[in-house]
Amino acid sequence: MNEAVEHLIAHAERLLTRLEAVLPHAPRAPDWTASVAFRYRRRGASAVLEPVRHVSDIRLSNLKEIDGQMERLRRNTEQFVSGRPANNVLLTGARGTGKSSLIKACLNEFSERGLRLIEVDKTDLVELPDLVDLVVNRPERFVVFCDDLSFDEGEPGYKALKSVLDGSVASTCENLLIYATSNRRHLMPEYMKENLTYTHTDDGEVHPGEVVEEKISLSERFGLWISFYPFSQQEYLAIVAQWLRTLGVAEAAVQEALKHSLVWALERGSRSGRVAYQFARDWAGRDHVDDEPTRASPDTPAPDGLDHV
Repeated sequence: MNEAVEHLIAHAERLLTRLEAVLPHAPRAPDWTASVAFRYRRRGASAVLEPVRHVSDIRLSNLKEIDGQMERLRRNTEQFVSGRPANNVLLTGARGTGKSSLIKACLNEFSERGLRLIEVDKTDLVELPDLVDLVVNRPERFVVFCDDLSFDEGEPGYKALKSVLDGSVASTCENLLIYATSNRRHLMPEYMKENLTYTHTDDGEVHPGEVVEEKISLSERFGLWISFYPFSQQEYLAIVAQWLRTLGVAEAAVQEALKHSLVWALERGSRSGRVAYQFARDWAGRDHVDDEPTRASPDTPAPDGLDHV
């Protein structure tokens, strides 16, 4: 009889072990001293926070022609790391204008004061409550970074993000903010037919319908909106010159390169900061680099979306 019971117990233990491998698990705390930036990743049924071994070293001084946006994000982050009230931030606007790069630069600006960054993909936003529980008692200050955020109808991460931002019965986490970038102001696709849901009062007032209100409600939960706009030709050239100098190109070659950068932008159909950076790398690789030992390393940080955290 004892032998049969032991056999059943062993069988049950093996079954539980197999079930554990497929059941979802909350993320485990990483070695917080391993890096200043972490990636939230799913590994089968488990979630892990992976330290980023090679953190982008882009600095605020590398970013040009976005001084107003830089000052607003820097001020908000300064308030946050100082323990003062600060807002979740939504950075929206034209592609390649420095939204992601600005967040990475702020990390490097304030990491010595305890700022940490956790990159979370849109598909993993449903796990945000578990992530909040993981960091709530830590002494560091955490920014959850969601890059290129947008939602289609019915995606589960939409409601999870709304809840963490401002809609949960639990109080907000004082040492965690969400910084998100998007090309869409309201984070969801907008359709012409939705204009039909607007109502008009007798005195001429216009009121959005429920569909529009639902879409606006998510973006409104971000306390700070920072908008980015397409660069003018003069601004584009200033960014090109900045990256050429950062990559060690001699000043005479910088001036020569500017007219070529306009052709490059015309071929790409864009005068974004990303296009400026790509031109600068191409030009610097053509043996236009100064002989002085000021040339940036091959790992010179890429702007907005060209480099991982």
